[in-house]
Parts: sequence; C-alpha cells; structure tokens
Amino acid sequence: MPEFDRHVLETLREPLEAGAITISRAAWQTDFPAACQLVAAMNPCPCGWRGDPSGRCRCTPEGAARYLRKLSGPLLDRIDIQIEIPALPPAELAARAHSPAEPSAAIAARVHAARERQLSRQGKTNRELSGRDTDEVCRPDAAGETLLREAGERFGWSARAYYRVLKVARTIADLADADMPAAAHVAEAIQYRRVFTDH
Repeated sequence: MPEFDRHVLETLREPLEAGAITISRAAWQTDFPAACQLVAAMNPCPCGWRGDPSGRCRCTPEGAARYLRKLSGPLLDRIDIQIEIPALPPAELAARAHSPAEPSAAIAARVHAARERQLSRQGKTNRELSGRDTDEVCRPDAAGETLLREAGERFGWSARAYYRVLKVARTIADLADADMPAAAHVAEAIQYRRVFTDH
C-alpha cells in the first residue's frame, strides 16, 4: 500500500466507510455504488527487512516511520483487520506444507451460516450496522466489555476503530455460533488490530 501516492490512498476512505463514492464535476454530482472488500499488503519498511533477526534492514528509524506514515490514521481506522505476518523459517514452511488444513468447503459453510445468522438477526450484515445498531447487537458480555474498554484506552482507538473492533468481535462470535461476543471473541478481534499501535 505505501507504494501508492498518499492522495490516491486517501480516496479509499469514502467507499470503505459508505460503500459508495461521489464524483463531483463543475455543475453536476453523481453517486456510484462502491462497496468493496479491500485486501492489501505492505512491507514494514522500504527495504522490507525491518525486524528480521538477520539484521539485513538498512533503513533508518526515520525512513521506516516516514514509509508507514503514508497510511493515515483515518484510512487505517477504516480497515477492520490488520495482521502482521512475520517471515517463517524454511523448516517451518516445509512442515506446514505437510500438515492437514481445514478444507475450503468447510470454511465456506461456516461463513455462510454466520452470514445467514446476521441477516436473520438484524436484516443486514455486521459490516452494515450503524453505530446505534452496533451498540445494541454487538454488545459483549461483562468480561468482554471490560477487555474492550481497556484495549481502547491502551491503544488510543478512535470511536470508529472501537466500533470496527466491536463488529469484528460480533462476527467472530457468529462464526462460533455464540449468542453474544464473549471475552475470547473480543480478545481475538483486538489481536487483529494491533499492528500499527505496536510500532
């Protein structure tokens, strides 16, 4: 992502938030549907080796920070899941190639069931919930609520980031066929949003 011009990246904010985009030219304005699922990747620094135990990274701390700053806070707030994937040693890669994985068909069935649960409960997916709906539908149990509040304070989340984590926790609970998000679901959702708060 940081290889794109920052102005181009900022144009993603509207479709990610509203699922639509407005084009204005001179005397006219038109709205277009633009609901999308954004899947993006980035390196931790310009050379790509930051944090590698081999010490191959030659980027200065300022250079790495400047690279990451191309992604603004408001844009990151609109990306629900942010996961850091460290490089795996060759031995672990080889072991994973031979370990059995859950079949895609089983995962697809679980996702379909979770989506149907959402539509049955609230008439739309969790992603489409308004702030008020999120408060009502996604409220976790007492332990989950405490954990969420503490994480929000520790990481300095905006209101938008807080509600995104809440929706992800509700979705994780739906995938587990749980009636409401518990502390374990909230903890998992928090883990999916810690990349940029840790750097």
